[in-house]
Amino acid sequence: MVIGAPFKNGSVKIMLLGGGELGKEVAIEALRLGLEVVVLDRYPNAPAHLAATKSYAIDLKDKSSVLKIIRREKPSYILPEIEAISIEALIEAEKEGFRVIPNARAVQLTMNRRGVRQLAAEELGLKTSGYRFVKTYDELTQAAEELGYPCVIKPAMSSSGHGQSVAKSANDLEKSFAFAREDARGDGSELIVEEFIPFDVEITLLTVRSEKETRFCPPIGHIQKDGDYIYSWQPIALSETTREKAESIARRVTDALGGRGIFGVELFIKGDEVYFSEVSPRPHDTGMVTLITQNQSEFALHIRAVLGLPLGFTLVGAGASAAYKADGESADPILEIPDELFSDRSFVRVFGKPTSRKGRRMAVVLTADETSEKALGNAKALVARIKDR
Repeated sequence: MVIGAPFKNGSVKIMLLGGGELGKEVAIEALRLGLEVVVLDRYPNAPAHLAATKSYAIDLKDKSSVLKIIRREKPSYILPEIEAISIEALIEAEKEGFRVIPNARAVQLTMNRRGVRQLAAEELGLKTSGYRFVKTYDELTQAAEELGYPCVIKPAMSSSGHGQSVAKSANDLEKSFAFAREDARGDGSELIVEEFIPFDVEITLLTVRSEKETRFCPPIGHIQKDGDYIYSWQPIALSETTREKAESIARRVTDALGGRGIFGVELFIKGDEVYFSEVSPRPHDTGMVTLITQNQSEFALHIRAVLGLPLGFTLVGAGASAAYKADGESADPILEIPDELFSDRSFVRVFGKPTSRKGRRMAVVLTADETSEKALGNAKALVARIKDR
């Protein structure tokens, strides 16, 4: 590894497109290795702005604005951290010789559920839930009747559960249709309707790739509400057969996407069957648990992969995470966190978001214990003690 001092000729500069809580942890890991960190987000004082050597607040979906800053800053690596960005800017930047992580094609395919679902189900032949893409309410009604109830309705382009709901009957379709279009974090004109899989558990298999190797973190169990993560735990016990199936799916998907970095591969487990759900070509929110379970978190592994460093790590113990979400709206959010949450087996990471709204993720509680189940129980109990002031 050859890294010069920041702001000098030999410096290595990363640019994060998106400055949320995940980007903040990536920025911190980059700073530990002496990298320059430039963060772009849509609003000032985003969490990763607080850990950056330089920051900008711009419209990330505006091609010219993004390209202008890329050309000005000349980053060594561009790391997209959210879906709501201009893919046209990334494609153009890559053509100009800038290094996009993992690559512009992977970002383009995964930022829209049509692209990644067609790659997984139609090109790779992986087992997925049944699905239909729709644009009108009539098409939604037909798709729901064909797939059956309950069914899951999501914007084709969104993130963090925005716009996602479950229609239990035809009576729910009108509400789900409106919610998906209005709450999408991106273009809400196209929706995906998915068959509901009554899975035993949903997991994230963090898969980290460099040009030399692919490694898998121990599988992470997680619980979502309305498509957004609230709890995760690591490791989750899987049979050897199930784990091998999960790793095979994750390897095939990430090999097809290519590039380097960490990928969050989401899978449904039902008995011995493994269904592909989604993949994110960046650190995953459920992977925040690795801040307490691994000696190299998913964020550290992401930076290692970007720089082409060895991807070795150790699972130091079982743990869990619980997201704290705001109770209401505030332009001056203050959290009350009991001192007892900071112990030899638990701590809190506060994201530092400048405003809050009901349901916005503001902090995460991390716990360690002899088993993942005990850690999860503790995380649930501790996060309930945090309050908005």
